[in-house]
Amino acid sequence: MPTQQDSAATQKLLQYLNEAHATEHALARTLQAHIAVTPRGSYRSGLEKHLNETKRHADRLERRMGELGASKNVIQMGLGLVESIVGQALALSKGPIDLVRGTAGEEKLLKNAKDECATEALEIATYDAIERLATTVGDEETADLAASIREEEERMLANLREEIPKLTDAVARAELEGDPSFDLSTTGAADAARAGGAAVRDTAKRASGRARRTARQARKVPGVAQAEGQVKGAVADEADIPIANYDDLNANEIVSRLGELSQIDLAKVDSYERKHANRKSVLDKVNSLRGEEPWPGYDELNVGEVERALTAADRERVAKIRDYERRHKGRQGVLEATDRQLENA
Repeated sequence: MPTQQDSAATQKLLQYLNEAHATEHALARTLQAHIAVTPRGSYRSGLEKHLNETKRHADRLERRMGELGASKNVIQMGLGLVESIVGQALALSKGPIDLVRGTAGEEKLLKNAKDECATEALEIATYDAIERLATTVGDEETADLAASIREEEERMLANLREEIPKLTDAVARAELEGDPSFDLSTTGAADAARAGGAAVRDTAKRASGRARRTARQARKVPGVAQAEGQVKGAVADEADIPIANYDDLNANEIVSRLGELSQIDLAKVDSYERKHANRKSVLDKVNSLRGEEPWPGYDELNVGEVERALTAADRERVAKIRDYERRHKGRQGVLEATDRQLENA
């Protein structure tokens, strides 16, 4: 029969494992965002490989927590630590937002790599602590798990440090020598967009449905929607632009239709317009409409989904939703729901 000391040791181990589990989930989201804005090459290949490793780490930790007696509900509650552990410490998910707001691509990639190094160091320290605690309380299985995952984190940190000089050289060439190398059309999001288009053409409804679901999930990472739109616009044909007969319209006609577009579509228009007519009035209007959604993925929601989300929102969030909706889609159902919420608050 377990003693009180055994129970306390298990609970402490579960606490540490829960923190590691939440961190792995946060890192997976961040890696997805970084891959979206990273061109093809050794740096992106390393990120893609580590994304798969990170997902496996989370699965292995969840299995071990279950073996130690944690319920699914407890494990899911632990994911609430994501923002406090990684978001507050490093704010890694800002990457795509910074890029589409004008930060040079080469500089952004270097910053991402430095942030990733910091995250790997945090994870290595976390697994050091888990291994030590598990060894102290006689849980060799958990100690071995921590050591195994830490080895992969250490390998990733070493790989990232090898990329830092190359990324720094790219910054120097771009900003000091006037020789930029960042190519938006070769980023992960651009490649995914092209692959998605081929999948739709080749496999029809089931494949396209999966692609839409995957894209919708990815857009819940802050900034990914704008980054996706930016790269899609850079490689788009007129038929891909969310305003019909775009090339036949004058600037005023386009400006009058921009307000109804989502952030991803505004970003798409921005890239397409810069590549083609490059009209100042259109770009200025797009820029005035660009901004963060009330929450990542908001533009993907229909009226009913927004109305349901409003019931749990505080007054400040409801006001933000109303202001954003007025500037963009102007859906009457959403505006009426926000007015009701504010009247009853």
